[in-house]
Amino acid sequence: MKQIILGTAGHIDHGKTSLVKALTGIDTDRLKEEKERGITIELGFAYLDLPNGQRLGIIDVPGHERFIKNMVAGASTIDLVALIVAADEGVMPQTREHLDICTLLGIKKGLVVLTKIDLVEGDWLDLVQEDIKEFLKGTFLEGAPILPVSSATGQGISELMIVLERLSGEVEERSSAGIFRLPVDRVFTMRGFGTVITGTAISGSLSVGDQVTLYPQELQARVRGIQVHNQDTEQVRAGLRTAINLQGIEKATVNRGDVVATPLGLYPTRLLDIHLRLLKSIPRPLKHRSQVRFHSGTSEILGRVMLLEGEEIKPGESQFCQIRFGEPVALLPGDLAVIRSYSPVQTIGGAEVLNVKPSKHKRFNPEVIHQLQVLQSGTDLEKVALQVLQSGATGVSRQNLGQVLPLPPKKLDDLLKDLFSQKVLIQWDKENKIIIHKQELLNLSQATRQELEEYHKANPLKPGLFKEELKSRLPQIREAKLFNFLLNQLAEQKVLVQEKELVRLTGHKVQLKEDQQAVRDSLEKVYLTSGLQPPYFKELAEKFSKGQPRQVLELMVKEGKLVKVKEDLYFHRQAIEDLKKNLIHWLKEKGEITTPEFKDLTQTSRKYTIPLLEYFDALQVTMRVEDKRLLRESKESS
Repeated sequence: MKQIILGTAGHIDHGKTSLVKALTGIDTDRLKEEKERGITIELGFAYLDLPNGQRLGIIDVPGHERFIKNMVAGASTIDLVALIVAADEGVMPQTREHLDICTLLGIKKGLVVLTKIDLVEGDWLDLVQEDIKEFLKGTFLEGAPILPVSSATGQGISELMIVLERLSGEVEERSSAGIFRLPVDRVFTMRGFGTVITGTAISGSLSVGDQVTLYPQELQARVRGIQVHNQDTEQVRAGLRTAINLQGIEKATVNRGDVVATPLGLYPTRLLDIHLRLLKSIPRPLKHRSQVRFHSGTSEILGRVMLLEGEEIKPGESQFCQIRFGEPVALLPGDLAVIRSYSPVQTIGGAEVLNVKPSKHKRFNPEVIHQLQVLQSGTDLEKVALQVLQSGATGVSRQNLGQVLPLPPKKLDDLLKDLFSQKVLIQWDKENKIIIHKQELLNLSQATRQELEEYHKANPLKPGLFKEELKSRLPQIREAKLFNFLLNQLAEQKVLVQEKELVRLTGHKVQLKEDQQAVRDSLEKVYLTSGLQPPYFKELAEKFSKGQPRQVLELMVKEGKLVKVKEDLYFHRQAIEDLKKNLIHWLKEKGEITTPEFKDLTQTSRKYTIPLLEYFDALQVTMRVEDKRLLRESKESS
C-alpha cells in the first residue's frame, strides 16, 4: 500500500495536537515541558488508519515562532499538509509562515482544517471561511477543501476522515528506487538495544542486517532492527516513518539533521550550487555574502550566500548562487531547502540544490550561469554529461558520480551507456570505472600536442621527448593510467608516435641546418678515421664555434652512427662492429682473453682498452672471471 505522511501546520494554539489526538487517540506532546506549558515544542508522531485501510503517518509540528526550525524539520518529509486555522482567531502570522514553508518545500497537496468551531457562532464561521479562501488565492491550497471541526465535541471528524481518504488517493507515491535516505529527527538509546534513530525515509529501501552510513560524519553502522508504528518489521521503504536500531554507533555521535543512507550514497560538502528564490512578502533584498540559516531535511546550518548574477536579490525574485558552510552537509541535487535570515530570524525564501560538488565559481560568468541552468532544467542525460565535465581533467569514478546525482543506479548506468556510445564520455580506467568528458580529453590532447610542438621547435636535433618529462610538463594529468591512455589515443589517431621511452609528433623529423650538417660531416670523418683511438669529445667540441656539436653528437648516437662507450668517449659504429667480430673469433678459438692480449688485439693504449672491455661486458658479449674474459653464451656469439 502507498506510504503517506500527513503533516500539520499552523499558528500556535490553533489546535494541531488536539486534532491529531481526536483523529488517532495519540497525544503527540511527550515532553514534560510541553505538558506544563500546553504548547508543542518538539515534533510529535502518530498514525491514522483510514476507513479504506490506508495508514497515514502523522507529523505534528510546533506552531510557536521560536520553534520554526523544528516545524521545518517535520514539514520537510510530508506528502500531505493539514493547515490548521482556529475559527476563533482566523489566519495568524504563523499560519502565513507555515504555508510559505510548505510552498518552499514543494508540498503540492493539502487541506485546511478549521478547528475550535464549537467556540464561535455560525455567522462568524462563515466570515472566517471566506477570509481563508481569500488568503489561499495563488497558493497550492487555493480551492482545497476547508473542513470545520471540533476536537472537543468530535464534530466534523468523520467528514475529515473521508476527505483525507480521498486526498490520500491523489498523493503521488514516493519512489523506492535509488539510495536509501532518512534524515534523523530523533536519537535516543534503549537498554539492551543501544542507539535508535527515528525519521521518515525519503527514498530507497532498507532491511535488517544492511550496512548504512551516517552522514556527514561518514560513520559506518549496521541495522539491528526496524520498527514502523511501534511494530517490528524486516524492511522499510520510502514514505514510512520508522525507528532504526543501529549497531556500531554511539548516540553521542548522532544529531538531528544527520542522514542515514546507503554506504557511498552521499557526498559530504561545504559548498553547494543552488537556485534561490525569495518570498514576495519579505521587507528587504538579500545582499551578496549575506549569512543565512539553511534548513534542509531535518537540519539547520549557517551558510553564507554568494550571489552569482547580481549584488542583491529583491523580494519575489530569484538568482543562481553558491552557499558556503562552516560544516559539511549531505544532500543531493533536487533537494529543497528553506532559507531564513540570520537576524532577525524569519523565513525569507527557498532554494533548490543543483550541485553538491561544485568548484568555486567566478561571479557574472555566462558559462557558469548556463551550466547551472542545465543543472536546473536540463535532461538527465545533459546533467550527467555536465557533472562529468565539471569533474575536470581527472574525471570522476562511476561510484562518485552516483554520490552527486539523484538517480537510481540502473538509470545512471543506462545514461552512461548512451553517453559512451555517443562518445560524449570516455572511460579511461575500466578497472576503477573512471570517466572523462570528451571536451576535457580534447583539452589534454591539445596541451600534449602543444608541449611536443614547443619541444621540437626548441630541440630540432632531438628525435623526441622522454615520456616522463612530457608528463611532468602536463600538471593537469595526475594519473599515470590517464597519461598512458591519452598517449595511446593520440597514437591511434596518428597525432604522435611512441618509440620506447620517447614520444614525438608524427610529422617530426630531425633536420640539420647547414652549419649543423657541417659539424656532422666533420664528426663522422674524425670518428671513422680514428678507428679504435678516437679523441675524447671535449677535445673535439673545442674546435667548433657553432653548429651545436653536442646535440649533433647525440643525434648520431641515436641514429646508430656512433657508439657511446663511456662518458665523453665515442667510437664509430663500424669500428666497434669490427672489433666485436674479432673478439668473438679470438674467444671461440682460444676460450679466453686477458687485458694485455685485448690490448694487443686492439693496438690501443690502456685508456681505450679498459673502457672497451667494460663495454663488451655490459653488452653481455663477454663475462669477467678474475682477470680474464670469457665468451658469454648467447645468440650473438653462437
